[in-house]
Order: sequence, then C-alpha cells, then structure tokens
Amino acid sequence: MSEVETTVTGTAGQWVLLAYRIPRQPSTLRISIWRKLDRLGVARLGDGLVALPADARTREQIDWIAEEIGEMGGSSTVWLAAAGSAAQEKDIAAEMRQARAAEYRAVLLQAETAAGARPGERSRTLKRLQAELRRIGRRDYFPPADREAAQRAVRALAEESPSEVAR
Repeated sequence: MSEVETTVTGTAGQWVLLAYRIPRQPSTLRISIWRKLDRLGVARLGDGLVALPADARTREQIDWIAEEIGEMGGSSTVWLAAAGSAAQEKDIAAEMRQARAAEYRAVLLQAETAAGARPGERSRTLKRLQAELRRIGRRDYFPPADREAAQRAVRALAEESPSEVAR
C-alpha cells in the first residue's frame, strides 16, 4: 500500500476541494476563513483553492466553511476530486506531512525545555502540550515520523511529575 493510500479514508485519490473567493474588505472575514482552513490542515493548491483527503468529517468541515464564505458575501464551490497523477498526490501528501512534522518538532522542543522547569510551570506546559498534540492530531492526515517523538516527549514530561498529569 502506498503512503497516499493510508489516508484517513483508506482510499487513494479521494480529495475534497474548496474553490473560493472572499471579499477583500473587511479583511477580518478573510483572515477568519484562512485561520479556519489552517486549523483543518488544508493543502493550499493555489489562490483560493485548498484540498483535504476526503472523508465525512473533512467534507462536513469544508461544507461549513463554504457556507460561511457565502454568508459573508463571497462565493465558493466544493468538489470531490482525484489528483491528476500519483506523483501529484504524493507531493500534496508530502507537503501536508512536512507541515505537521514542523508542528510536532515544536512540541518536542517545548517538552524538552519544560523538563527542567519548576513543577507549576511544567504542569501548565504539560497541559498545553497535551492539548496541542490533540489539535495537531486532528489535522494530521499523513503522520510524519516526528509525531511519535513528540508524543514520547510529552509522555516523559508527564511521567516526571505524575501528580501533575492532566486527566
């Protein structure tokens, strides 16, 4: 099975695309949509064109954003599509994997830094990093090797101070 075939859907080639236009003013509306798309972990294919591996959850999320764009006076179209080639799909998956890898490396670094902190600070950092791992995991469609290292570092931080573990 190829790395692309290990998407959340288990099927290679199925992507949900959002083509959109948002009014330039007020800019806060555009920024709000960009942030929502970033939280989903979309692949940016071009100006106003983003993609996610297709499953029920990603389709629903994209549909909600498309509806919101319409409510703010913009226009959008949701598509189900396949990449033109396996190489193109592999490139999109690699781009998404690299973005998550950078986020996991940041968590790893913060966990390692927090290991030497005072108990109260370590506890706050632990809770924040556990929440961050959950957020990253929701948009991690092609898990990088860095994921396991970050999870181990956060577990190690929790084990250093078991009474501080968030439940």
